[in-house]
Amino acid sequence: MSKKLENRVAVITGATSGMALATAKLFVEEGAYVFVTGRSQERLDKAVKEIGKNVTGVQGDAGSLTDLDRLFDMVKKEKGHIDVLFASAGVGELNNPLGSITEKGFDDTFNVNVRGTLFTVQKALPLMNDGGSIILNSSIAGVKGFPGTTVYSASKAAVRAFARTWTAELKGKVRVNVISPGTIDTPIFDGAPQEMKDGFVSIIPMGRMGKPREIAAAALFLASDESSFITGIELFVDGGTAQV
Repeated sequence: MSKKLENRVAVITGATSGMALATAKLFVEEGAYVFVTGRSQERLDKAVKEIGKNVTGVQGDAGSLTDLDRLFDMVKKEKGHIDVLFASAGVGELNNPLGSITEKGFDDTFNVNVRGTLFTVQKALPLMNDGGSIILNSSIAGVKGFPGTTVYSASKAAVRAFARTWTAELKGKVRVNVISPGTIDTPIFDGAPQEMKDGFVSIIPMGRMGKPREIAAAALFLASDESSFITGIELFVDGGTAQV
């Protein structure tokens, strides 16, 4: 049985843990060579070791244009092209209500989630193969009104807007789609009180958090030829949270 990403080259930003790391592992299982990034060299080295093969780790911050140049220079030198780009790096404060928002908090979030996503895609484009797939990482926060998430939610809504525009601009060349995860059981919840977790689960129709591998499976679908007639969509992987 042929693998879904046989001989494809994928770049995944912010892939040192959670959903993006699970995606990198699945992409390699399905035949891809992956380039992964992360801000911490130590965590990046650990992730590369976990992925195990067909992987290059490039330390860098998605909000730094210099770091992005270094990433794509490495990709160009080693592989010469990109088939799949998963712009997954993101940050955000989830308990920051109106009245307590700071300029630094705003700048830090938009620098990575909006500016970083934009320039990750723009700098990758010259290397993207025709027929390639770009996947952007948004969130159900982009369409839901969760208190305390003003800046984060706005940044994720911007990512959705990018996908619409780029789908129109890149038609016939590259597909652009968005994954919007719901509450996923990632290291962000390590050490979180049980009542907080229970609060999140209480609004999920499926009655549980998602698993990183379930986001990876959605990314694999959008990266592969199985989604060859799909572009411009927002695929919610959220147990129904934003749907009912």
